[in-house]
Amino acid sequence: MSKKKILIVEDNTDLADLLVLHVSDIHCDADVAYDGAQALSLYEKNTYELVILDIMLPVMDGIEVCKRMREKGDYIPIIMLTSKSSEIDRVVGLEVGADDYITKPFSIPELLARMKAQFRSIEALGQARVMDEVDDIHLGDMSICLGKRQVSIAGKHIELTAKEFDLLVYFAKHPGQVFNRTQLLDHVWGYQFEGYDHTVNTHINRLRIKIEQNPAKPFYILTVWGVGYKFGGQS
Repeated sequence: MSKKKILIVEDNTDLADLLVLHVSDIHCDADVAYDGAQALSLYEKNTYELVILDIMLPVMDGIEVCKRMREKGDYIPIIMLTSKSSEIDRVVGLEVGADDYITKPFSIPELLARMKAQFRSIEALGQARVMDEVDDIHLGDMSICLGKRQVSIAGKHIELTAKEFDLLVYFAKHPGQVFNRTQLLDHVWGYQFEGYDHTVNTHINRLRIKIEQNPAKPFYILTVWGVGYKFGGQS
């Protein structure tokens, strides 16, 4: 099995060294940056398959680093590390393009599971890019181009993050089927961990803001009270 090249951005040297040691367990080689500027420098010079990015960094914080990485255009999954308890920090991280986040302190097996889930998503993306146009999804005014990972509603392009797109596609492929948060975590993120329901909630809220004409009265992503969510858009 060929090794994957990743970038770890963490100013705590002990934690960085620990991460380098353990990511080798899932066949990853890691470069390490200890501040935001160094992270961007390495990112521009090398090709990586995943970035582990701390929010609290010297020189430039992780939010700004993530934003600038996304401006480069090439899609690489980014998992943000945060010791903050504020929901807004996680939401901002997701909004500027992070694919996932994990709050310190965290278990190494959990982080490795998150990484493997992102690698699976990348493999699925590679497969989607070779799909023919017949594989696109059309539901009502919504069109989802799987190969190009693009969404439009009534001809208007909708800008989604990678995970928002994955979540929308999963719903659209199962119209009318109700999923609870644990099922969505398992199928879309690729892991099950208690206490991470807010990851699903945050993404659904962001998705509704982007695709719903009135997010307070959604047409596409419907809440089934006491159970979960379903896709309600009609063709």
